[in-house]
Amino acid sequence: MSATEILSITSLHKHYGNSPQPALENVSLSIKAGEIFALLGPNGAGKTTLINIVTGIVTPTSGSIAVGGFDSVRDFRKTRQMIGLVPQELLVEAFETVWDTVRFSRRLFGKAPQDTYLEQILHDLSLWDKRHQPIRYLSGGMKRRLLIAKALAHEPRVLFLDEPSAGVDVELRRSMWDLVKRLRGEGVTIILTTHYLEEAEEMADRIGIINHGKLVMVEDKDSLMQRLGKKQVIFTLSSPLSVLPPALRDFTVELNSQGRQLIFSSDPSSTTKGISRFLQTLQAAQINFDDFESKNSSLEEIFIQLLRSS
Repeated sequence: MSATEILSITSLHKHYGNSPQPALENVSLSIKAGEIFALLGPNGAGKTTLINIVTGIVTPTSGSIAVGGFDSVRDFRKTRQMIGLVPQELLVEAFETVWDTVRFSRRLFGKAPQDTYLEQILHDLSLWDKRHQPIRYLSGGMKRRLLIAKALAHEPRVLFLDEPSAGVDVELRRSMWDLVKRLRGEGVTIILTTHYLEEAEEMADRIGIINHGKLVMVEDKDSLMQRLGKKQVIFTLSSPLSVLPPALRDFTVELNSQGRQLIFSSDPSSTTKGISRFLQTLQAAQINFDDFESKNSSLEEIFIQLLRSS
């Protein structure tokens, strides 16, 4: 493990019972200290299995994991103390108060009492005014915040967020994004799974895509979107076209079904010469347009493209 790595996963394999398909197959992954890493994949791809193995909930069939340079089997207590987990399920003790459950989570990892630190966490998550309330009276969004507070109570160096904003409103999701960014600024490594791909696009430094238990790719988010993304310019025509004119067939362009729009596509890294030549060709062919708009591919579009090819 290099000095910049906090988590190293090597040749991880997991097979459940008599299932013909392994849940994980030869997964190797290195996570850098202080980064936000988004692990994406469809339901059943292996995301939660991978998280459960790293956090010690599930035993792998084979392979090895190191956290902060410590082996997860030989040094289980040390590695587990470095990890915080926010699971998908809202499993919390209904009759405990918010304050008691967060303090207990800290003691569970053998940490000395530090009420000032826990108070700050509850303030950050807008839970301080609920600290004496039994958990059963909290809304679903508040319970989700409480899970984050519990995961942070023992000051982990690596935080797993397994679908942290599932079922929460837009305002809460945005405040959670802000908290995650601040934690990264404090040196906490964040590993995030999400079905909200705008979440990964907004926050992640790197993207990993898993499908059928295999890690399809791992890449820096910006370079991925640069490499696989497309820039589109959509022209609204003054008069509809019934077919694509021959003069435009040398370009990556399509005519929508009503013939009212031409959609020109290019690589985001290309120069403006492509669109300039396209405009000149439109003018020469006497194809006029009333309006146009430009957009780049979203991470969601790239994600779907990668899954179809995997």
